Amino acid sequence: MRIQWSLLAGLIFALITAIFAVINVNPVQVNLLFGTFDVPLILLILGCTLLGAVIVGSYSIYLQFRSQKKIKQLEHQLAQYTGDADTSLFENHESTNNLEELHPHGDSTTNEDLTGLTSSTANSSKIDH
Repeated sequence: MRIQWSLLAGLIFALITAIFAVINVNPVQVNLLFGTFDVPLILLILGCTLLGAVIVGSYSIYLQFRSQKKIKQLEHQLAQYTGDADTSLFENHESTNNLEELHPHGDSTTNEDLTGLTSSTANSSKIDH
């Protein structure tokens, strides 16, 4: 839903910019370091908007690649900690089977209970005295 709102906002901004640029077609004088020249204001507005979009888009792509690199690094670390590079944490049954030995009351709880995935126990009727 967030992507749809962002796309809609971008389209509205583009429409407002295009209308603003079409209204302002008079030539203006642009002074750069190496000289001055006359440019229609519509080209200046659209050019600056396009340049801004390229800069923001490039930065967004950079952040996305950096995030993907960090995700892959963390997945690799997780695979090393679980001891199996081909399975995820929830598929690694050896570590959850070892947790059954650590349960202090000895009641029959499931592997999911021991890893914190669910909160119900199989024998909730046991009472410790």
